[in-house]
Amino acid sequence: MLAAETFGLFMIIALAGVPLLYALLASTVVIIWIKGFSYPLETIFLTYISGVEPFMLIAVPLFIFAGEVLSRGGVGKRIVNFTRATLGFLPGGLGIVTVASCLMFGGVSGSALADTAAIGSMVVPAMAERGYPRPFIAALLACAGILSQLMPLSIPFLVFSFLSGVSMRQLGMAGLLPAFVAAFILSLVCVWYGKKTGCDNGAERATRREMWLAFKDAGPALLMPAIIVGGIWSGLFTPTEAAAVSVVYGLIMSLALYRDITWRDLPQMLLRSLRTSAVVMLIVGATGALAWLITAEQVAVQLAAWVTSVAHRPWEFLLLVNIFLLLLGMFIEPLPALLLTAPLLLPMAAAYHINLVHFGVVITFNLVIALVHPPVGPVLFISAKLADVRIGVVTIALLPLLAALIVVLLLITYIEPLSLLLVRAGP
Repeated sequence: MLAAETFGLFMIIALAGVPLLYALLASTVVIIWIKGFSYPLETIFLTYISGVEPFMLIAVPLFIFAGEVLSRGGVGKRIVNFTRATLGFLPGGLGIVTVASCLMFGGVSGSALADTAAIGSMVVPAMAERGYPRPFIAALLACAGILSQLMPLSIPFLVFSFLSGVSMRQLGMAGLLPAFVAAFILSLVCVWYGKKTGCDNGAERATRREMWLAFKDAGPALLMPAIIVGGIWSGLFTPTEAAAVSVVYGLIMSLALYRDITWRDLPQMLLRSLRTSAVVMLIVGATGALAWLITAEQVAVQLAAWVTSVAHRPWEFLLLVNIFLLLLGMFIEPLPALLLTAPLLLPMAAAYHINLVHFGVVITFNLVIALVHPPVGPVLFISAKLADVRIGVVTIALLPLLAALIVVLLLITYIEPLSLLLVRAGP
């Protein structure tokens, strides 16, 4: 089957250490050459260019720059202080503070890497001082950091919307409840761990004055996710416009209100954001070329025929999708994995009468779990560096948290209202 040959060739090239961009392009060219297809190579160039032309992709650099501004601008610090004042008294309180802070910061940054770096730099010293083992700190920070990918400013949601034609507004709303469920279950793990190890039985409860001062300081930062989520849910602005709103609001807070950055910092921040955006767009174009070949050769039709012969019910199909994507995520980062697999899986999901908004949340969360498990796991590498611990040790501490994420994935997969309740309640 062409699908197996294409993915097999791509995996061999990628695992050989070839950069992802070149692995994608090489796979496309080599398959055309080996199979003797009559497509001119100019077609690859044209599909590459057309893959990055859609107007909605302008939101990608906006999302990335917003995350850069907010991670450097003191928003994360104030969110951590507020959550510590309100939740720090619970058993496993500092762990819960980490999870809640990542969730709130993810609501305005949309970036797992920015979320992990911004929150981690503040919670890691406090958790280590409290007695948490550093491997657990790194594992928890990584798992909490990926919650941002279920929030309205999620780049994977944007890409899925581009591929499927599903409303980005609906996807943004569909991810909210699953994100809170994931945060709740991770918090339960923190309570269990704090009691089991005795490292965190809860701090002294903050006074009303301390809570008020923390809320007053964090108020403008806390207002930002409310503005973004409320604006998208009400239809006041689109998710792309929400990215622009987050940039402007973040700049006002960081430059004028909190004054944690200056005008002189902006050129370097812009440069870093543009470099990251360029990498993302290059990969989008390359996967667009490979997706074109897969579509032209009707690989989706062949794959659908095989899947329907194995999975006779929607729940069986979803189980196969989860297993396949969890394995794929071990070797490929979420964005290229999403670009490669969504064109194949979407027609099959429609054939099984699965709501595509719900399906988008399922496969997005499935693939972002890859951000926290080796051998790829870029968020895990960042959290391990922040906690100053080796990856091998972190992997062992990751197991109970990874099990919790798998439970969340199953809940999202088989309880459709978790994804669609807010979508159906909207205007």
